[in-house]
Amino acid sequence: MRILDVGCGINKYPGSIGIDRNAGTRADVLVELDHFPYPFRDSQFDQVRAIHVIEHVADVIRTMEEFARLARPGGRIVLSTPHYTDFSSFCDPTHRWHLNSFSFRYFGADNAGYGYYSRVRLREISVRLKLLALWRWLGFEFLVNRFPRFRRFWEYYLCYVVRGKVMDFEFEVLK
Repeated sequence: MRILDVGCGINKYPGSIGIDRNAGTRADVLVELDHFPYPFRDSQFDQVRAIHVIEHVADVIRTMEEFARLARPGGRIVLSTPHYTDFSSFCDPTHRWHLNSFSFRYFGADNAGYGYYSRVRLREISVRLKLLALWRWLGFEFLVNRFPRFRRFWEYYLCYVVRGKVMDFEFEVLK
């Protein structure tokens, strides 16, 4: 399985090809992550991983399009990013974006009604939210992850009190 670890840092995913902009990392290839295209041919990877990267890029939509270009048809894009209600989302001055669990809906089947933003289509395989410990212990994390309607209710009404921590996404690339 060919895996691309975008923004790999010092914790490159085992067996992957790592890219990063920082020479002090374990990157195999140095790449400015906001300059496209990355130096790989189309459909080269079974999986593109971007763990705590998407919140740093200049253009989320263009970056997701590049991830989709690099993934083979049916390949996976795996993302992790802070939820916008987590303290870490705002305390890092390199974070440009503060995202929620619906931030990638433009790439879904109905494009969130805005098909003109991108032609890339992704099928959501999973969205997993981690909440702050108190709320996890009280069962909110289970409810948010188990029931999509509760997740929507939580995002709309409760997330400023029952705060999120990290979101993990997995998408299938549809080509």
